[in-house]
Amino acid sequence: LLEKHPEVKNSLLLVLTSNRGLCGGYNAAILREATHHLRQLPTEGLNVHLEVSGKRGIAYFRFQGIPAEKTFTHFEDRPRFDEVEELANRYIADYIAGRLDRVEVVYMKFLNAARQVPTVEQLLPLSGPSPTEGQPAPANEQQRPVDYEFLPDARGILEEILPVSFKVRLFKCFLDSAVSEQIARRVAMKAATENAGDIIKALSRQYNRARQAQITKEIAEVIGGAEALK
Repeated sequence: LLEKHPEVKNSLLLVLTSNRGLCGGYNAAILREATHHLRQLPTEGLNVHLEVSGKRGIAYFRFQGIPAEKTFTHFEDRPRFDEVEELANRYIADYIAGRLDRVEVVYMKFLNAARQVPTVEQLLPLSGPSPTEGQPAPANEQQRPVDYEFLPDARGILEEILPVSFKVRLFKCFLDSAVSEQIARRVAMKAATENAGDIIKALSRQYNRARQAQITKEIAEVIGGAEALK
């Protein structure tokens, strides 16, 4: 899973959207990022395999005339690891068999409660250690070298850890999307509630003015009739 294929031809793009609306610009931001990335991939000479999760994304790509090879609607706002694991196992099998050369996910990355960013993240091949890892420490920080013993051997450990690492990273994408969706929905509903309150106040003032004008008119008519009878 760490090894890059010598020739990259087939790229899978998984787009994570919501099944429901009323969440502000959440879906629009993800779909805008996904559409932009989809237009770039063919220029790199890649065959794109599109998969979409969420009714909003499915409807969008159908309207745009962009075919999706697989669609999913069963990932709700509480994704389960066993459901995501089935998806991850298929991606791993296709990557090892050479049917896929790259797997990417477009989702809303959760940074904090105030900031979520639409992101395109490559999950396969897995990224290796950074260039600085394993390098000697500066002279003033050098310590006695440490020999590590692996049981079982390092290859066996990697064969166990790497698939789990990929599954966890994919599951994190689903969790980030679910959290970001709820935050976007909370913000949208808060704004809608405040707007509704402002509208109610404006209509109440308008109603009170109209009622006051009607009462004033009726009083004036009564006084005018009484004066006419004198």
